[in-house]
Amino acid sequence: MKSTVETLSPTRVRLAIEVPFVELEPSLKKAYREIGQQVQVPGFRRGKVPAAIIDQRVGRGTVLNEAVQEAIPQNIVAAVREHDLKTLGRPEVEITEFNDGDSLNFTAEVDVRPEITLPDLDGVEVTVDELQIDDSEIDEQVKNLRERFATLKTVERAAAEGDYVQVDLNATVDGVDVPGGSATNISHEVGSKQLLPGLDEAVVGLSAGEDTTFTTQLVGGDFAGRDAEVAVTVRTVKEKELPELNDEFAQLASEFDTIEELRSDLRERVARGKRVEQVYAARDKALEQLVAAADVPAPEGVVRDEVQNRKQAMVDQLERIGASLEDYLSAEEKTEEQIDAELTEAATQGVKIQLLLDTVADAEDVQVSDDEFGHEIVHRAQRAGMAPQQYYDQLVRSGAAGAVFGDVRRGKALASIMERVKIKDSAGNEVTLDALRAEGEQAHDHDHEH
Repeated sequence: MKSTVETLSPTRVRLAIEVPFVELEPSLKKAYREIGQQVQVPGFRRGKVPAAIIDQRVGRGTVLNEAVQEAIPQNIVAAVREHDLKTLGRPEVEITEFNDGDSLNFTAEVDVRPEITLPDLDGVEVTVDELQIDDSEIDEQVKNLRERFATLKTVERAAAEGDYVQVDLNATVDGVDVPGGSATNISHEVGSKQLLPGLDEAVVGLSAGEDTTFTTQLVGGDFAGRDAEVAVTVRTVKEKELPELNDEFAQLASEFDTIEELRSDLRERVARGKRVEQVYAARDKALEQLVAAADVPAPEGVVRDEVQNRKQAMVDQLERIGASLEDYLSAEEKTEEQIDAELTEAATQGVKIQLLLDTVADAEDVQVSDDEFGHEIVHRAQRAGMAPQQYYDQLVRSGAAGAVFGDVRRGKALASIMERVKIKDSAGNEVTLDALRAEGEQAHDHDHEH
């Protein structure tokens, strides 16, 4: 094999590769062997069909094509190794010349890791918002806690928004019962809009034992898109009673004896969350600053693949909740071109950050231990609801284990950067990574508990 490399841009090269026909012989033999296993010819055992018969049955061109498809990736790998290229993403291949018995000539365009000159990592300074906690935020936390300990009490009055009602429903279209359109003794929070459109407005003002009808448009079933008449009968009306805000409530809802202690603990929890947000904001600003200072270029092919992956993930997520991309675009009042532009912008920055972190990891000779890699596998397996070994085997089969290893290495490079970044808030106070470390330790302990 002979190969030459042409630089197309700082992030893309074109390999021109020539493979003599004699070097295709192993791939050709393999192609005959594999096709021979699939072809049934009377008088010959499966796998023992002579090459001449296979040529006659499936065509020499088919065999040559299969041999070439196997030989191309092997020769690309060899050429990449020969020229010491750090490739990214998938190559785009074009066969320029190939005839039976002659050498195979093809080109492979592929993205490569650009040479990046790192700025001084010790010189990065970022400013984040000052940590401020308003009493209303603590009041909101207390309100949510009271809601969790609320009780329902039957009342002898008409239903109002915020009440809970037990209702019977029966839907008809032109006097005909809708299949699956009746329900008995359903609990519903008035005003939550959790059931049929129009129900909340219909039950407000109704007392236990009273009924009414309202019109709603059906979204599924045989009558989808048709207006249905829905008869609703209120069985009971219950109001939500919140516990009194006193020391007794503090003892019921927490490990604290007084409401002041409970509020103090809630304030500390809110503060801890905001400190973590400060550090994440600092991380994003530091990376943005470094990417700009290093003038990191983004490989087009890698960005294109990343955009496709992100868009497919978005479509899959929408399908899981029973929606489509068209529904999402309509709700967000955006065009598909706008979404593509947003995804491209995010993917471009994401790829640039990965390249920067890889360069830092190389410059600082960042190593990943078996324990660190194993811990990441366990963590991802838990999130996926799989056994670690099963998850790892699946990664190996799909060829994604290397990507996870790369993520762990980049994570360590990022940690190294963050240790050196000088972070201040808008009031001039120094911000440390202590909040993030505390969160990390809690997560680590949580992993071990489970």
